[in-house]
Amino acid sequence: MTTKRLFDIVASAAGIVAISPILLAAAAGVRLTLGSPVLFRQTRPGMDEEPFTIYKFRTMSDEHGPDGQLLPDEQRLTRIGKLLRSTSIDELPELFNVLKGEMSLVGPRPLLMEYLPRYDEFQARRHEVRPGITGLAQVSGRNELSWDEKFELDVWYVDNHSLWLDIKILFRTLWKVIRRDGISSEGHATMPRFRGTTPRQGH
Repeated sequence: MTTKRLFDIVASAAGIVAISPILLAAAAGVRLTLGSPVLFRQTRPGMDEEPFTIYKFRTMSDEHGPDGQLLPDEQRLTRIGKLLRSTSIDELPELFNVLKGEMSLVGPRPLLMEYLPRYDEFQARRHEVRPGITGLAQVSGRNELSWDEKFELDVWYVDNHSLWLDIKILFRTLWKVIRRDGISSEGHATMPRFRGTTPRQGH
């Protein structure tokens, strides 16, 4: 077992115990406003692009428009959902993904399965480590960054990660959560979808 994995297990287990009142309060709030289920589950690519089920608190309703299609994310995001996202409390159930070994506390964020064929060779390197609850991109601008900027930071982390770097990122994450920086890209609940990028020089 690596030092990083041991740190993940100890820290995530301690974290779950310490924040259990917050988890229970958030679950109750979602249950009262959105009903059941309380958790949002979705398949995401993990290390080596291996699929796993990520857990989050639900933040959006299932409202459909007249055409039968789901309304845009911005319209389905509930009041409690905005609060959970702005404080990053919606991400806390991912601590159980960390305990299971599917995620790490720190690493590139796990994105959508549909993005996999859109990555170039350089961008796909973000899957060489376990995905994280937070990461270098999240403390460097989060959703105010462009996709290319995020991927550059993700791959830099893959090449330079260490326990000390993880600890620094975790402390910077706490500061970012307090300040509520970079929660969403302009005009979006989080970020516009990644559609792929044009080939870049040097990669």
